[in-house]
Amino acid sequence: MDNQFIFKYSWEILPKKWVKKMERSEHGNRSDTNTDYPFQLLCFLKLHTYTRVQVSIDICGVDYPSRKRRFEVVYNLLSTRYNSRIRVQTSADEVTRISPVVSPFPSAGRWEREVWDMFGVSSINHPDLRRISTDYGFEGHPLRKDLPLSGYVEVRYDDPEKRVVSEPIEMTQEFRYFDFASPWEQRSDG
Repeated sequence: MDNQFIFKYSWEILPKKWVKKMERSEHGNRSDTNTDYPFQLLCFLKLHTYTRVQVSIDICGVDYPSRKRRFEVVYNLLSTRYNSRIRVQTSADEVTRISPVVSPFPSAGRWEREVWDMFGVSSINHPDLRRISTDYGFEGHPLRKDLPLSGYVEVRYDDPEKRVVSEPIEMTQEFRYFDFASPWEQRSDG
């Protein structure tokens, strides 16, 4: 059974409200789903005889600030039985919460925590939704495109106090004069 058969069969059998679009490539199949249905779609892919997805390789996020639903959550799956890879994508915004897929794929708990920590996309009733890659006092989500490059706080070691301190960043900029003349251009004084 090859990727092409799985692709055709899945497209024919899946409810159309679950899948907005499906694409096939040499590396695997890709399905775009609505925000309400990733759990149902992933359960189908895991339990159905002709897909048998056993492994959730990872779950990642992508930030597109110009879109209305700016975040894309991508589930990369593997069927070892049929040697096929399936990518399921869904979109979300800052307030939309996605359904967790921890019950069919226990390893997904870690990946969902990372998507929340890095992008701020939260899951409904996640069993352990807390920071995993950043410090607990960190403000914001570091992989969002709207996070300032310098962050919101400065963390440094204070030698007189012998401890690490967090202070809000003060960004003051003095007036600077810019000389826009190129150093390679010759000036004619005269």
